[in-house]
Amino acid sequence: MFCLLLTALIWGFAFVAQVQGMDSMSPLFFNATRFTLGAVSLVPILLWQRGRSSAEPAEPSDVAGSVANDLTPGDAAGAAPRWKAWLANPIVVSVVCGVVLFTASTLQQYGILYGKSAGRAGFLTALYIVMVPLLAFVFLRRRIGVLVGVAVVMSIAGFYLLCITDGFGSLGLADILLVFTAVLFAAHILIIDELGAKVDAIKLSFGQFCTTAVLSWAGSLIEGSVDWTGAAHSWMPILYAGIGSVGIAYTLQVVGQQWVPPTRASLLMSLESFFSAVGGAIFLGEIMTPRGYAGCALIFIGTLLAQAPSKLPEFLKRD
Repeated sequence: MFCLLLTALIWGFAFVAQVQGMDSMSPLFFNATRFTLGAVSLVPILLWQRGRSSAEPAEPSDVAGSVANDLTPGDAAGAAPRWKAWLANPIVVSVVCGVVLFTASTLQQYGILYGKSAGRAGFLTALYIVMVPLLAFVFLRRRIGVLVGVAVVMSIAGFYLLCITDGFGSLGLADILLVFTAVLFAAHILIIDELGAKVDAIKLSFGQFCTTAVLSWAGSLIEGSVDWTGAAHSWMPILYAGIGSVGIAYTLQVVGQQWVPPTRASLLMSLESFFSAVGGAIFLGEIMTPRGYAGCALIFIGTLLAQAPSKLPEFLKRD
């Protein structure tokens, strides 16, 4: 739980870096540089893990397990279907998570580019907390409580107050992109929970960062947005967003989700919206209208209620 709380703190302040990075870089090039940094920051840990594992003698059970893992699904009676074996492959899991992460982070960065508000982007992105139990119900047939419906209503009301200030004509492209971002981040949480539980957290993080970086580099090269002068101008936001938000925070998310169920995990990570508003106020001087703050409050309460039916009492009890 501490890993996920620290993740929320780092992510919340990362919205400030993401806003500042858009002053001199394109969204795809910014993501290419920061996810590359995030992947590189994990290389020393991977090398240390490799040296440690090679120094330890293999146990008989480990040898038998490795032999069993080398068998194809048809080599043993009752083996799982081939597609399930593929989904158990760490490389496949990393690529799947990376594709979703690339799509989500790209939409988010374009939303930040058009919206230019760390606090607003943080609270709209935090809608993924409400969407986690809904997506889990639709696709994984997991039960949800009655309060999830109340949470959805409150979040929609908060979205209305925050974004629709002068009729639906005031709804901007940035707001729409950030809502789609929330859906994708909710899917990312559930994919890690379903497929990443048996994959080493560091290897999974490295794999998804490499996938996101490669796709971002490809996109920035295609659109011709590689600008090293702009990158030099925004080197501090890149370092924080790359090493802090990507290398450290996303890895802490994977580690934390190995031990904490996705609904409770999303509850802890929902605090990123609060930290984004604090960071925007401190570093960017952002001030919302009373209507905007009311909308943020409703979204935040909705994210808490979305977890309350089955997880919040247990969470409080364990503290």
